[in-house]
Amino acid sequence: MTNRDFSWLWTALVTPFKEWNWINNEVDYDALDRLLQMQIDAKVDWVLFLWTTAENPTLTKQEWLEIVKFWIKKLSWKTKIMVNVWNYSTFDSIENIKMYDMLEWIDAYLVVNPYYNKPTQTWLYLHFTTIADSTKRPVILYNIKWRTSVNLNTDTLLKIISHSKNVVWVKEASWDLEQMKDVIARAPKDFLVTSWDDGLTYELAQAWWGWVISVASNLIPKEMKNFVDACFKNSSEAKILNEKYRDFFDKIFIQTNPLPAKTYLASKWIIKEEFRLPICKMDDKERGIFLDFIKSNNF
Repeated sequence: MTNRDFSWLWTALVTPFKEWNWINNEVDYDALDRLLQMQIDAKVDWVLFLWTTAENPTLTKQEWLEIVKFWIKKLSWKTKIMVNVWNYSTFDSIENIKMYDMLEWIDAYLVVNPYYNKPTQTWLYLHFTTIADSTKRPVILYNIKWRTSVNLNTDTLLKIISHSKNVVWVKEASWDLEQMKDVIARAPKDFLVTSWDDGLTYELAQAWWGWVISVASNLIPKEMKNFVDACFKNSSEAKILNEKYRDFFDKIFIQTNPLPAKTYLASKWIIKEEFRLPICKMDDKERGIFLDFIKSNNF
């Protein structure tokens, strides 16, 4: 597999739950099957599992494993698979990798900056290289300063990818365009940098950012596949589609992800509008605005 095989459209899949029963709300595997079939039918290139869009912190490790096995059975040979192994603890992340390394059909792992403790650049270097060195599978880094309170500097990133050859790309969400340009300019030519936001897909594709991890493709996967393909092929259709979906991309983040995404899917009777605490349903005002927009714009 070459780095370019990691290009195009990724869906950060949500986790559907059954109705709350005052003890727990179990994973809804029938609804999950429907979601996965939507990705298959749309010919989505990659699916990312167990990220925060999937409410990963609210799931148990046993549920992680059961869900991943279910996904592999459904998706093998049909789409590529990436699993989030993120954890604040370096060694717990490695334990997660060991658990998944026993399974076939997983193509890559996602790892994010450790949160809360504001690690130094040395900590980040040791964290990422130690995790990457624990597996032969490709590893993707997620630099998201505004959620983890720490930025993976470009110099540190270059040291990491020089040491760990299986670190093949970065999801760059530092919100610093100059840093992003610096990464593209200084990283190896086959190293990929991705968009962190559906709404930036068109703009960043012009500089060949390679791919996008999408929330919107949970909801309109066929349309997103067409849009992303048009963007990265530099098709004249891409600009038209970007204008068409601009407001939609804004509205699906009217409240914290994955609230609007799951609310949309529930409105289409694909999943139930269920979350796991501390995540809960959208506030009434924002929910009304969102659903009115979806209805009035035929999404």
